[in-house]
Amino acid sequence: MSEDFAPNRTPLEERLVDLIRLKGPITVADYMADALGHPNDGYYMSRTPFGAKGDFTTAPEISQIFGELIGLWLLENWRALGSPADFNLVEFGPGRGVLMEDILRATRLRSEFSKAACLWLLETSGRLRVEQQKRLRASGIKPLWADEFADIPPAPTLIVANEFFDCLPVRQFQRIERGWRERMVDIGDNGGLAFCLGKTPPPADYKLPSDDDSEPGDIFEINFAARDFLSDVVAGLLTHGGAALIIDYGHAASGLGDTLQAVREHRFWPALSTPGQADLTAHVDFGALADIAVDAGAAVYGPTAQGRFLDRLGLALRTEMLCKGKSDEDQKKIRDGSERIAAPNKMGEIFKVMCITSPDLPAPPGFFDL
Repeated sequence: MSEDFAPNRTPLEERLVDLIRLKGPITVADYMADALGHPNDGYYMSRTPFGAKGDFTTAPEISQIFGELIGLWLLENWRALGSPADFNLVEFGPGRGVLMEDILRATRLRSEFSKAACLWLLETSGRLRVEQQKRLRASGIKPLWADEFADIPPAPTLIVANEFFDCLPVRQFQRIERGWRERMVDIGDNGGLAFCLGKTPPPADYKLPSDDDSEPGDIFEINFAARDFLSDVVAGLLTHGGAALIIDYGHAASGLGDTLQAVREHRFWPALSTPGQADLTAHVDFGALADIAVDAGAAVYGPTAQGRFLDRLGLALRTEMLCKGKSDEDQKKIRDGSERIAAPNKMGEIFKVMCITSPDLPAPPGFFDL
């Protein structure tokens, strides 16, 4: 480990070490859940991580066009629902409220939409709720907050989840000569946290890859939390109608690989170092989520690349409209932002977009030819 990544015991690490000494190794999912969401020392509970001054930057922070196009997408899906006079507009993990601010600005084109929308923000961080309230105060729509999806009253619902599912805790399994074992978090030789392997094979119903499809050392990830969460979302869509737009980085089909990663101050960080003070994520398995939705009877579109999706929604046209009358410097910033969120070698390819709808709705914008 380089000097930059020298261990620096955090309060949360102290708690985790004490817990492991008392009860034994914990799952990667349990570690991830505490590192991000511990009530006192979890990453999202103790800091505002977004933007240039934070640890990472999301697409809405880079370009307002991202949220504006999604706002127009939501308008079209509201019309497809029959323009209900009352519906839930929901964002999972709204960060600082930047995406929703841009969405609400774009949807003001239809005052009926704004009047009909009951805005719900799924957010557990009190610190971020304060920022969201300040930012959205001028929108004309008073947001409501929920800790869990079940807290949101049933109604026709339109959902946006941008970089939300990657934060849900993932379990990891590693292939050894005798099959599979769960990857756990233990206390290492230096007294800090370290990976180890469980002693017993995982249950057969986890459906881990066969010996023919894997080799010793391979890692396979299962996000049970994401699967359970999405099952509840799909059940709501099937009962009351609606659509969920999921945007995240990940892979279209389930496969082998260790995708657990930490980021601090815009650079990669060791996953078990300084828990609670670095962002921790894992790539989204879109294939597994799509299977859950299809098996339940919902319609699934995508995943498709974020760049392709934004291009289909009119990214180039909106970029040029924003550039009109601006200085050369401002035009460059606008075009650079558009390129960053859509270019294949930047965010345009690794980020995927998938839509889940009740089966009675037509194919949503951005997915017509998929």
